Amino acid sequence: MSLIDVSKLTFAYDGSYDDIFTDVSFQIDTDWKLGFCGRNGRGKTTFLKLLMGKYEYAGAICASVAFDYFPLEVADPHENTIGVLDRIAPDAELWKKQKELSKLAVGEDALHRAFSTLSSGEQTKVLLAGLFLRENNFLLIDEPTNHLDMAGRQTVARYLQGKSGFILVSHDRNFLDECVDHVLSINKAKIEITRGNFSAWAEQKMRQDAFELAQNRKLEGEIGRLRKAATQKAGWAVEAEKKKWEGGDRGFMGRKAAKIMKRSKIIEKRMDKSIGEKSKLLKNIESAQRLELKPQAFHAKRLLALNDVALRYGDREILRGFNLTLDAGERVALRGGNGSGKSSVIKLICEGSSPHAGSVSLGGQLVVSYVPQDASSLSGTLTDYAAQWKIDRTIFFAMLNKLDFSRAQFDKDMSDYSAGQKKKALIARSLCERAHVYVWDEPLNYIDVLSRMQIEELLLECDATMLFVEHDKAFCDKVATRIVELE
Repeated sequence: MSLIDVSKLTFAYDGSYDDIFTDVSFQIDTDWKLGFCGRNGRGKTTFLKLLMGKYEYAGAICASVAFDYFPLEVADPHENTIGVLDRIAPDAELWKKQKELSKLAVGEDALHRAFSTLSSGEQTKVLLAGLFLRENNFLLIDEPTNHLDMAGRQTVARYLQGKSGFILVSHDRNFLDECVDHVLSINKAKIEITRGNFSAWAEQKMRQDAFELAQNRKLEGEIGRLRKAATQKAGWAVEAEKKKWEGGDRGFMGRKAAKIMKRSKIIEKRMDKSIGEKSKLLKNIESAQRLELKPQAFHAKRLLALNDVALRYGDREILRGFNLTLDAGERVALRGGNGSGKSSVIKLICEGSSPHAGSVSLGGQLVVSYVPQDASSLSGTLTDYAAQWKIDRTIFFAMLNKLDFSRAQFDKDMSDYSAGQKKKALIARSLCERAHVYVWDEPLNYIDVLSRMQIEELLLECDATMLFVEHDKAFCDKVATRIVELE
């Protein structure tokens, strides 16, 4: 066991007026399985890169371990997988490599295939196995679940249960619960470390927020009473001075006025102190404003139907005899492993471009709002993006603000956004559209936990019709009214 000691860390990107971190101090035990969470744009990936020595910073980071970062860039993806593993962990024997891969349900045949031919999920597992084969290194794992289906997430979670000495950035609540024993959270005003899994952190955060809100209400009441008392005392002092000059006992009235004014000043000091305490109190409470969605009602109960659909990807048939119906008010989740055809079904409905057999029936003049899986190509200003999609700019900006976009983000080019911020732009655009059906393909990749919970709450309250693909089990369990399996 050793410690990673972060002391008075301060960092800002060149040209930025705002610090990402300001005078931050905490310690991490290298034996911990540490979950790392926080809103998009708060600096999670930045902190991992600071640990890796990628940027200059003020303060100190002291550690007796070497750091490895996932995802690791593979120099030659056309090299056989065994060669890729040999480069990552040259000192590990072949049987150890095979053992690690078997724990991750990757067949031995994958070792003799080009790394580029592996699925995204298999590549994730191979890289994790290789990095854990390096001894005495502390692993920084940055959002590994984005390319894993639900079964893959469970496999990797079980694998990480047997490991220690890592920081894991993930927004999948179930995944974090299964494989971490501490949580490092970047909150609005400070960084905190909590013992336990994500659910333990969330419960403690909820209790802390509730306490601070109760204290805030108490202080608001006290400030109101003090203001009333101060106003009353000031009025009495003025009245006393008035009587003094109207010929009363001037000495007595003068002393009385002075006494009243002295008490009034004491009250004002108490009020200033309470106001100061109140201003400090709510800085760390995460705002989760309610989102809005106003879908259009469709003229028929059934919005779409797929009958006996078959889909091919090149020479490979990925789906055969597939049937699907979607009725008004349903929220249907498509579930299946990577490569089972979920995204192809989505594209067939939204774009009509996938070669297929069978029939696809969409209701007449059906308006579909589509959130694609890939947001990497977004560029330009948010204003231009709103104009391109013919949505109300003010409502669009308000939606992004509710999803925790800072004022600085509204002036940036979208190409400079983080992956999570780009996905939020896609979702906010969709929420601004008056559609009959909302079709979302893995909308939550890179989206922070609190935003996921906001979206959940919205979809449970509104009567929108949805078809979606999502590997976040907690989200699916709460939101889906029906699950359709693709084998």
